[in-house]
Amino acid sequence: MPAKEYRNSRVAENREQVEYHVREILRLIGEDPDREGLLDTPARVTRMYEEIFAGYDADVKDILGVAFDEKHEELVIVKDIVYYSQCEHHMAPFFGKIHIGYIPSGKIAGLSKFARLVEAVTRRLQVQERITSEIADIIESVLEPHGCMVVVEGEHLCMCARGVKKPGSKTVTSAVRGRFRTDAVSRSEFLSLIKE
Repeated sequence: MPAKEYRNSRVAENREQVEYHVREILRLIGEDPDREGLLDTPARVTRMYEEIFAGYDADVKDILGVAFDEKHEELVIVKDIVYYSQCEHHMAPFFGKIHIGYIPSGKIAGLSKFARLVEAVTRRLQVQERITSEIADIIESVLEPHGCMVVVEGEHLCMCARGVKKPGSKTVTSAVRGRFRTDAVSRSEFLSLIKE
C-alpha cells in the first residue's frame, strides 16, 4: 500500500486567491505575469504550496499512534532521513538529514513512521531548532521511551544564497530526552552510530 500523501487542503480550497497573490508578487517585483514563461507560474506555485506545506494537515501524534508491544529495550536508530522545509523568516528552503534514536520501554513504532513524522513536521514554515524539539517531544509523548535523541543537520538557503552568502555551511541541532541526558554511554553510542 503506498504511503499516505498529505496535501495542504487550505491552499487547495483557496487556490484562486493564492494564484492571484502569486501573480501580484510577480507584477510587484517588476515581472510581466502575462509573459509566456510566467503564464502558468501562479498555478504551479499554488500546487507546490499544497505539497511543501502539507504538514499543516497532518496529525503528527497520530503518525506514530500505531505502536507495537515489544520487549526490545536497546537502542533503535533511524538515520539519514532526508527532509526539505521552508524557513519561516524568509520563506527560503532549507534541507538536510535527520537522525532519530530511542530506547523503547515496551512500545516500538514501525520504522517508516519516523520518516512520515519527519515529513509532517518539516513540511511547514519552520526553524530547525523547533523541528528538532518537536520530533523529540512527539516521540517521547507517544512512545514513552526510556530516552530519545534527535540530531538535525541543515543547509539554509537564507544563509547560503542570500545575506552572508556562505554556501556549504551547515547547522546542527540536537534534542536529548530521558536516559540520553544522564547516560553518556548511550549518548555516545548514538552519536558514533549516526556517523558511520
